[in-house]
Amino acid sequence: MQKYLGKLYYIIPICCLFPFFSAPLALFCGILLAVFYKGEEVVKTGKLTKYLLQASIVCMGFSMSVHDVVQTGKSGFMITIVSVAVTMFCGIALGKILKVQKNTTTLISGGTAICGGSAIAAIAPVLDAKNNEISFSLAVIFVLNAVGLFIFPIFGHLLQMDQTHFGYWAAIAIHDTSSVVGACSAYGEEALQVGTTVKLTRTLWIIPLALLIALFNKNKTTKINIPWFIFLFVIAIIIGNYIPDMEETNKHLSWLGKKGMMISLFFIGASINIKEVRKTGINTFFLGIILWAIIAILSYFWIIYVF
Repeated sequence: MQKYLGKLYYIIPICCLFPFFSAPLALFCGILLAVFYKGEEVVKTGKLTKYLLQASIVCMGFSMSVHDVVQTGKSGFMITIVSVAVTMFCGIALGKILKVQKNTTTLISGGTAICGGSAIAAIAPVLDAKNNEISFSLAVIFVLNAVGLFIFPIFGHLLQMDQTHFGYWAAIAIHDTSSVVGACSAYGEEALQVGTTVKLTRTLWIIPLALLIALFNKNKTTKINIPWFIFLFVIAIIIGNYIPDMEETNKHLSWLGKKGMMISLFFIGASINIKEVRKTGINTFFLGIILWAIIAILSYFWIIYVF
């Protein structure tokens, strides 16, 4: 049985190329594989997933409108600043109330505020975080990411949100870029464009947040991981809009990006460490869930009634 399950590491990514496969289904298959497959990991998905996801986002940039991206970035700038500040403040306060370890609190707060696992990876060296603190934080964020990808489109339809509002909401309230892209792609093309743009604008806050944390840990050796792929995403948008006769090529690259994103979601689901999830303290999960609920509710009311 385990032998056949191992083959799914190769079969499911191929299935992702077909029209009947969706982003939530890819993630769900990955999670099932993480739960039931007990053998050695067949495909080393760590760096592969990271670079595949980044390349997929860049490819999707080729089909985006410069005008729409600029307008979306400008209009989403203020809500991004406010959401990052509020999330960090609420997270640190909740961590103290729930008595969660300081580094774990900062990692989960940073992951919720900006971009999930990528933010945790960037902040961890600045904090000089231990492996168990990093793995616990990632476990909480990965589980909530998986839940968010499934439930946000459902709530979006129940709340009768249009695609633009849903794109903003998903980009602010869902942790990881992959889950934002997956949820928005399930909601519609306009939601996908808005969500991806706002999310990548939000991702840039890794840099100032890491620098700020470094100031409070200035006696330690620090290393800040800058998300360089975002600049490639901008270049892709410019090429797609201003180089002549790119229409067909843009469509093909955008298709590759969407399929690559699905494969990334499968590998992300398959890489969830079930043992680490079980070891994570209940208070750590409460911190992640309560913080996520606060940001989801506040951002929804901002987008609908203030934005």
